[in-house]
Amino acid sequence: MEPNSLLFSFFLIFSGAALLSTFALFFRQPPLVAYIFIGVILGPFGFKLISDPALLTDIAEFGIIFLLFLLGLDMQPSKLMATLKKTLLVTLASFVVFILLGIGTGLLFSFSYTESLVIGFSMIFSSTIIGIKLLPTTVLHQKHMGELMVGILLLQDFMAIVLLVFLDSGNLEQSSALRVLLAFPLLIAFAYYAAHYVLVPLIARFDHFLEYIFLLAIGWCLGMSALAAFMGLSAEIGAFAAGVALATSPIALYIADNLKPLRDFFLILFFFSLGAQFNVGLFPQIIAPALLLAVLALTVKPVVFHYLLRRFSERNRLAWDAGLRLGQISEFSLLIAYVATQSGMINETASLVIQAAAILTFVVSSYIVVMLCPTPIATNARLRRD
Repeated sequence: MEPNSLLFSFFLIFSGAALLSTFALFFRQPPLVAYIFIGVILGPFGFKLISDPALLTDIAEFGIIFLLFLLGLDMQPSKLMATLKKTLLVTLASFVVFILLGIGTGLLFSFSYTESLVIGFSMIFSSTIIGIKLLPTTVLHQKHMGELMVGILLLQDFMAIVLLVFLDSGNLEQSSALRVLLAFPLLIAFAYYAAHYVLVPLIARFDHFLEYIFLLAIGWCLGMSALAAFMGLSAEIGAFAAGVALATSPIALYIADNLKPLRDFFLILFFFSLGAQFNVGLFPQIIAPALLLAVLALTVKPVVFHYLLRRFSERNRLAWDAGLRLGQISEFSLLIAYVATQSGMINETASLVIQAAAILTFVVSSYIVVMLCPTPIATNARLRRD
């Protein structure tokens, strides 16, 4: 087996990720932390066993494409409107506070205003993995806490999509914003009519050929991604539009369930590639701002969410529970750092600050939630809920 072959690279990545994930789960950590660390270990700034991750980075982008496609499939208009009514004011108010915290931190450490703004954007989102995966199943599906968490995280995801549209353009100038604002609605309109008049009738006619449905869904997702790229938007936004267009289809749930393993395969590569690009030589430059961002997220976010939820008539205990579960930086923040770096809006140092801060909050917040909140893997038997 050639040392630099794709097969050998996949062997190292997935075997290493499986090994580190075992330790991560044993210590009650989300597996994506393991995926990032295996990238740091194996990549060009680690042991150099995979010295050129550029090819893997290109392949890994499919993970984000499928992730946003599945997110779009879950965003049914009726569901989105219901959550907007319940959580819009809380979510928007928290956005303002967290953006200001991020901008202030960036400017404090002499980052440019644009870089500080992107750092501020990275602060506004909370982790869906920690927020939802550590909720007991009965709470997620049957209780008010589940509705509250899903509503806030769904709105955050939607805002992240909008933000990614602008970040992918490479700047936040008025002309660029106008181009994006024109292209995005056209893409959504095309997706809706193509799905309604072509895709859904095909699915209805051949729905008993499940292999065909699977193939059609992948072709639709990648086709819309290519169209979005042609229109000057990102491929990921095209995938999101493709998902939204199919969200009301009866087959949407089947497509989502069957594409999840494919999404997870590519997402492992995506988080690995992030880790492989983590320049540990810059660690002395990023540790101070990353630590400050992490501390602000872990301490200020729970307090802000508690205060806002109490203002909107939520019980004190529920408000603290939700605040603790939302008190970290999101995996979407890693995507924002990646897109902003690719488009040239921020430099490598600013990107690494966001990544390091996010990883720190994943680790610490996971422990906070499993020690203080009801979860399926709580350390206290009294708090353990399935």
